[in-house]
Amino acid sequence: CATKLFSNFCKSTVVGAPFTIKVGELYRLPSLLSDPFCHPARLEATPIEKIKRQFDVNVIGLLETTKAVLPHFRRNKSGIIINISSIGGKMTFPLGTLYHGSKFAVEGLSEALHFELGAIGVKVKIIEPGMIRTDFGGRSFDFNNDESLTEYQGVVDQLFAGFGSFGENSSEPIVVAEVIYKAATDGTEQLRYTAGADAKALIASRKATDDETFLAGIKTQFGLE
Repeated sequence: CATKLFSNFCKSTVVGAPFTIKVGELYRLPSLLSDPFCHPARLEATPIEKIKRQFDVNVIGLLETTKAVLPHFRRNKSGIIINISSIGGKMTFPLGTLYHGSKFAVEGLSEALHFELGAIGVKVKIIEPGMIRTDFGGRSFDFNNDESLTEYQGVVDQLFAGFGSFGENSSEPIVVAEVIYKAATDGTEQLRYTAGADAKALIASRKATDDETFLAGIKTQFGLE
């Protein structure tokens, strides 16, 4: 489930060897596209199984599918790995500890692979979408809450009260599709591609301000002052 090719599988025992055989024997695979899911939660209220699942899908699954295609890419001395990150890999929002942790990991491992795989002619691309009008908030959005932990409940309530305004500047899915297509076909060494007007504005704001100023703005956005 780290990639569209394996949307029904999460376990490495399912994903690994059969995929290597198919790639090596049946056709030439030009690129690998990996896609995430989101588990927002208060860390204290989240079972370790859900913590592991977030990283299994967004990080471990991505690494496993990448590792599976590398022999094929190496033999062909070409290939493109396109990893779907998020503005959540460049900045954080309340209750996003697990999701942001996994997206920061995607950013770091993708950037490191950019150096590593350049030696075998493989390009690595990172797509950083903002809010997109999809069912990500339903099918891929798995919130974990424990109302008995009353000390945190104010943050939870404020988060959901302020979250709606984040969708006001969301983009259509075609915006991300066009950016992915550009990354796959532009023939450049460009590493990062931002998708969506809101993503561009937020990343620009993050770059332009210090931590204290930016984090204060996020608190204001969610009424956490």
